[in-house]
Amino acid sequence: MKDIDLHTVLQTTDLSIGYEGRSGPAKVVADDIDVALHAGELVCLLGPNGSGKSTLIKTLAGMHAPLGGGITLFGDGVQGLSPKQIAQKLSTVLTDRITIGNLDVYTLISFGRSPYTGWLGSLREEDRKVIEWAIEATGLQPLVHRDISTLSDGERQKVMIARALAQDTDLILLDEPTAHLDLPNRVEIMRLLRKLARETGKGILLSTHELDLALKAGDRCWLMNDERALFTGVPEDLVLNSTFEAVFKRESFDFDRATGSFNLHQPGEKKIAVRGNEVGAFWTRRALKREGFSIVAEDEMNCTITVREKGDGFRWTVENSGEGQKYNSIRALITNMRPR
Repeated sequence: MKDIDLHTVLQTTDLSIGYEGRSGPAKVVADDIDVALHAGELVCLLGPNGSGKSTLIKTLAGMHAPLGGGITLFGDGVQGLSPKQIAQKLSTVLTDRITIGNLDVYTLISFGRSPYTGWLGSLREEDRKVIEWAIEATGLQPLVHRDISTLSDGERQKVMIARALAQDTDLILLDEPTAHLDLPNRVEIMRLLRKLARETGKGILLSTHELDLALKAGDRCWLMNDERALFTGVPEDLVLNSTFEAVFKRESFDFDRATGSFNLHQPGEKKIAVRGNEVGAFWTRRALKREGFSIVAEDEMNCTITVREKGDGFRWTVENSGEGQKYNSIRALITNMRPR
């Protein structure tokens, strides 16, 4: 692993983002943004739809002009850099589906070298070495001769990440890189990005709706809310200080700090306590919440479920005012606890 220098690769000061109005005032999406991204760090940008995540990514990438404030890359103001200079400092992976045909994987990845190869695009030996490294880092060796159109969505996303790696920048910005992927590929992409940040020392910023994966993989989170504000911090701090709850709070659901997941609000919630085997109790609580139960402490209830692990599975005992009923599955448990 490369020694990681926690120097600042990107910083904003009083940044305001949004869109210039065609005939009226500019539409401000978020303002007073003061953030920094460091080398070797994976940062996850989260927030409700419409909070400005994609706008921020595209503004940092130089694709949208800021409405105010400043952006620096490695201490240099973005406004004073040419497009070529920016392309040698940061690479971008957008959320658009890849529809290119009649192009093999190696050729598409090699496009990442365009900021260095000039108009003719002739690859030098050093360019080929960087491309081979990008292919190896993303595990794409078996696919290099495949046509892009024959790949799965997960494989295509890896190709675009490899192209960004071939660009050999110290900063990578990704706009919802897991948007079109199934769960295994979402996990694999997040694992890959964390590995690359650690092993290459690159600063990586990605916007995502994958709250659970962001909490597990991100070194820090940037949270944007609907009120044009942005909060930053280590994921666990943002959970414990209730920032996540505040950003994602809605009348129909809320963020549960105890589990790092969302709970749906059910009308007329019934209360119950759950204890026993840690794994079994966790999934029992999940099922009961889905059925409209509110989980409370044992001393608040006469009705308590005890979960025990047996050699061939789990067993549930429901104790209600001293009477006990046993079940061999969660399905049987919740079926018998539904109102008749």
